[in-house]
Amino acid sequence: MGTQIQVKNPKTMTFILMLGAFIGLFGETALNMALTDIMDQYSIKPGTAQWLTTGYLLVLAILVPITALLMKWYSTRQLVICGLVISLAGAILAALSPSFIVLLLGRLVQAVGTGLILPVMTTVLLIIFPVHRRGAVMGIMGLVITLAPALGPTLSGVIISTLDWPYIFWFSSVFYVLLTIYAIAKIEDVSEITKPKIDFLSILLSTIGFGGLIFALSTMAEKPISAPIVWAPLLAGIIALVLFGVRQMTMEQPMVNLRVFKYPMFTLGTLMMFLGILIILSTAILLPIYLKSALLFSAVVAGLILLPGNAVNFIMSPIVGALFDKWGPRVFIRTGSIIVLIGNIIFMSVISATTPTWQVIAAFMVLFFGLTMVMMPSQTNALNQLPRQLYADGSAAMNTLNQVAGAAGTAIAITVFTAGQSGHIAAFPDSSEPMIVAAGVKYAFHFITAISAVGFLGSFFVKKAR
Repeated sequence: MGTQIQVKNPKTMTFILMLGAFIGLFGETALNMALTDIMDQYSIKPGTAQWLTTGYLLVLAILVPITALLMKWYSTRQLVICGLVISLAGAILAALSPSFIVLLLGRLVQAVGTGLILPVMTTVLLIIFPVHRRGAVMGIMGLVITLAPALGPTLSGVIISTLDWPYIFWFSSVFYVLLTIYAIAKIEDVSEITKPKIDFLSILLSTIGFGGLIFALSTMAEKPISAPIVWAPLLAGIIALVLFGVRQMTMEQPMVNLRVFKYPMFTLGTLMMFLGILIILSTAILLPIYLKSALLFSAVVAGLILLPGNAVNFIMSPIVGALFDKWGPRVFIRTGSIIVLIGNIIFMSVISATTPTWQVIAAFMVLFFGLTMVMMPSQTNALNQLPRQLYADGSAAMNTLNQVAGAAGTAIAITVFTAGQSGHIAAFPDSSEPMIVAAGVKYAFHFITAISAVGFLGSFFVKKAR
């Protein structure tokens, strides 16, 4: 199953890449706790404010497949250092932002940096560790991918309560500076530079495709689907993605090698990851709004309420990673999928303006207990089925779809939340603000529960990849 490449300090390289990815992915949701403050400060609606999260994920979705191509043009060192420096520039810009537009621009620049680091991390880890240690290494990487966006609201809640939201970016900046210095000293080149022909039409089609799709989903929170600003980009996005797919299948050196989807366990594992990320990022934007606006908790308390769920993820990830090499994927993915479904059913049934805090904590812990058992085994089993020459392509396809899932999850969650609120106001015009918010979040959990039901069905088809 492929050979590994020897490097002097595999653990140090892993640490730099994982911490860089962690800060970037933490950035995905770090502002969710501050959205209500930012909405007040810049006088904007939830549909506009969610662009701080959706825009970030949108840039990642566009950039990750392009990075797969850049890895064949530039060395690992160049890409990692460049990614960290761009992330730093974005974080400083966001920290100093005088207006919403500058804040959004800073977020987008920071996302460019993360978009360079993420695919490099997955590919490098697959190359520098032997196959028999892959479960454990991917377990830690799975922890980074799920814990960072899940911890975002908790850590930023503490920062917002004690300081102010720009400090989220100042703290990130300090880490980026230290990591850049460390990376210059320690990162070694492991990628094969083949300099394939750059196909600008593929880049254009993937940008229009993912961009149009996510823009349309995000705009649906404020506008009906019949509005041209929604259906036009949706249609353009779908057409561009179909053309992109057709083009990739006919090219000798495609930008994203869609042939990885000929491997059934890779396709199923990617789908399970996609649904898992959708659930993580939908809850990461809905629960802070619910805890602050319906249950009226401060940012720091809201963050701490989400902490036990994150702790479950933190404790379980390395355990699942270690046992994966022994037990294989089926036990974990099936059991985990049932638990995720139960967690969402609990949320769907208990959410109201007067829900006891312990029920929210318990439901979130159940949800993450299940998600930890689904995510890493799905990812590792998927990549294990690919031959070595397709690792970079497989990880690019998977990372791209993960970012699309995150952006789509955030956008659809806010859209369904807004629809739920409108429906509640129409039925009960005298409701208080907390009751309206709770009704919107409860309605959105119907959508999240439906997604976890699809994941549960998918789990029955998982087999151990040969």
